[in-house]
Amino acid sequence: MTDSPADLVITGCTVLVHDDQERVGFEENATIVVRDGVIESVTTSAESPPAAEHLDARGQVALPGLVNCHTHAPMVALRGVAEDLPTEEWFNDVVWPIESNLTARDVELGARLACAEMIRAGVTCFADHYFSMDTVASVVEECGMRAHLGEAYFSSQGPQGREKSLEFALRHRGAAGGRITTALAPHAPYTVTDDDLAATAELAREHGLPVHLHASENRDQTETSLERHGVTPIEVLARTGILDTDVLIAHGTGILDRDLPVLAGASGRVAVATAPRGYLKFAWPTTTPVRALHSLGIPVGLATDGAASNNSLDVWESMALTALLQKSTTGDPRWLTSRQALHHATLQSARAVGLGDTLGTLAPGRRADIVLVDLTGPHTQPVHDLAATLVHSARSSDVRTTIVDGRILMRDRELLTLDVAEVVRELGERMPALLDRGHGKRIQNYDT
Repeated sequence: MTDSPADLVITGCTVLVHDDQERVGFEENATIVVRDGVIESVTTSAESPPAAEHLDARGQVALPGLVNCHTHAPMVALRGVAEDLPTEEWFNDVVWPIESNLTARDVELGARLACAEMIRAGVTCFADHYFSMDTVASVVEECGMRAHLGEAYFSSQGPQGREKSLEFALRHRGAAGGRITTALAPHAPYTVTDDDLAATAELAREHGLPVHLHASENRDQTETSLERHGVTPIEVLARTGILDTDVLIAHGTGILDRDLPVLAGASGRVAVATAPRGYLKFAWPTTTPVRALHSLGIPVGLATDGAASNNSLDVWESMALTALLQKSTTGDPRWLTSRQALHHATLQSARAVGLGDTLGTLAPGRRADIVLVDLTGPHTQPVHDLAATLVHSARSSDVRTTIVDGRILMRDRELLTLDVAEVVRELGERMPALLDRGHGKRIQNYDT
């Protein structure tokens, strides 16, 4: 330790820790010391070293900041416009026609609102897969969050879609003082040709970039792929070389038993993001096979998808729903446990976005992405099992303070880096033009 004051000291909290077997545990009355954006120490000593900033966190639990492993942040602008529809009508009749109206300013305003929502819900990092991503990167830089960003493309855009995705990834890699990482972002095997996927895999290997895409989102997609091509979407990823890269697969509720050895044999680092609220809303018959993926050692990160399908960017809710859905679909109340759910929300989510060495646990040397959760409310008392209280009783609104890289972005529920009222006002003015579907265009056709 140096003699100069630390940047931030948090005292009196109960801290979530991982042991050498990666099991989740808790240490009471802990002190967290942060210097230069990094956690310097986590101790239970009564000493509070001198610091530029001091937070008294008695009655609160310190957790690693949550990671939203797959979302389309700007789609908060479409929250609630496409309700109670099957997937195909949701895309073709509402969302893709509206998205053909999107301007860079719409995307920027949506990203601002999304970042405000996520900071208030204890999300410190998000993996975004959308259009006009330069504007999202600028919002991330300004608001202080961490993000894993990819410029989405369809094969219908021609070669320039893929080239733009690469250009974005190379230009923004390591931006915002290292808070931005990037990925190549083909939309999905049903909207991107095998040739384009193979070319993307080649670019990923050449430039050391990961890939973030949708695949086997639901069982219908998998069955359609089998009927038309004789292979599952996961097998398409294997034969095009995508599974030889570091790949983040969104959803995977259509992953079949035959896909498991394919995923196990991948030479790249494979992760899956699960966003259970949307699966329930679309009445998809299956959910992400978390238990089967776990048995292969594949991390499953928590996600929300976009707010147009999920109505929310609340990863806290995703954590509880993942635990509940796994109990229901496996018929086993012992899976997932609350501690397992917290592991998915912390280390596994950090690994899913390629940041498992720097985030996901509150330990010396890790980046200081920390949230403080207030458990003094009547809905979280008394506490018999702290993990269960966090997963099944606490809510995102119990997050009091959100810190990224040692910088406080929200203190006592007050946002410090974003002006929500101004964003909401301008978004409201832009809404009529954004929602107009009279032109009859759409950016893509959903046909699976």
